[in-house]
Amino acid sequence: MSNVLVVNAGGHSLKLRLLGPDDDDRGRWTVDAPPDSTEAAELLDRALDEADDVTAVGHRIVHGGDRLSDHALVDEDVRAALDAAADLAPLHVPPALAALDRCRERLPDVPQVACLDTVFHAGLPAAARTYAVPERWREELGVRRYGFHGLSYAWAVPRAAELLGRDVADLQLVACHLGSGASVCAVAGGRSVWTSMGFTPLEGLVMVTRSGTVDPGMITWLQTRHGLSAAEVSDALEHHSGLTALSGGLGGDTRDLVAAASDGNADAQLALDVFALRLRQEVAAAAASLDRLDAVVLTGEIGADQPEVREAVAAGLPVLGLREGLSTAQDVDAVVSPIGAQVAVVLVHPEEERQIAAEVRRLIAR
Repeated sequence: MSNVLVVNAGGHSLKLRLLGPDDDDRGRWTVDAPPDSTEAAELLDRALDEADDVTAVGHRIVHGGDRLSDHALVDEDVRAALDAAADLAPLHVPPALAALDRCRERLPDVPQVACLDTVFHAGLPAAARTYAVPERWREELGVRRYGFHGLSYAWAVPRAAELLGRDVADLQLVACHLGSGASVCAVAGGRSVWTSMGFTPLEGLVMVTRSGTVDPGMITWLQTRHGLSAAEVSDALEHHSGLTALSGGLGGDTRDLVAAASDGNADAQLALDVFALRLRQEVAAAAASLDRLDAVVLTGEIGADQPEVREAVAAGLPVLGLREGLSTAQDVDAVVSPIGAQVAVVLVHPEEERQIAAEVRRLIAR
């Protein structure tokens, strides 16, 4: 197969990357605007005009819902299934579908592949995927833990095994994807056995604008006692919570928060402390699904580029065998834990686009 165009639609950005047969870069296009915006549409059109010999297009789709458990060539049935999953990840799926539809319109004879972040977690054990909620919710409405950031984990886990000089089949580790969205995953033998994100990408860690896990009783209290609508609560938890809500107006960029905290800003310090505590708690929770802990893998923009966050994780988890004093290396994938540490800490830079291209090639070659 020749060139694969990867379309990575985030909540507030659109990244396009053309990868050649040897994963060589043949073009990149990025815009910091919602993928369903005019700016993103113009960028996508320009990329499609400039990209040479596109033989397939791979689309990152955050949620496949209960009808899609594997990456899939997009036909009308798959497109309908993606529509059905859209309200489960409203920040991500609808904008990604806007980009998908535009690519199908512009390249009608080119295979389009939906690469789903939920696929990596499709085989979660029953105890890990099941919520203790009424049977009708589970059986008829499809309420279960789906898990996300699967494309990131699918890249980072074998890469970490390579850096450790271990067979991935023999490794038990906790992987952390830390970016604007963030999650933790327990991986045994290359398979997801537990993950912090659940039915939607709102559960789990504190994120840049998302609250992560909160008491569901708080939500019903806000609605019944204070008259907030479901839409108001959803908007607050998705867009106006997380690090952004705690930072006293500084925003949710951890680089800015680390700088402000070093200058004595109490709000920035609190935001970082809450983020780090929740991260350590979820790492410990993930470890409870493993027989042993060989390594903690950090990926995503924050995981790869924020050594202060990495240090806060390791320094706060001696109970799991982690040690402080991590290397501050940032430019390359590396084992960053001190020599002799009981549990290795591995830094892997995110490469979701390469993973998507690999999934596209595997699917087309079947």
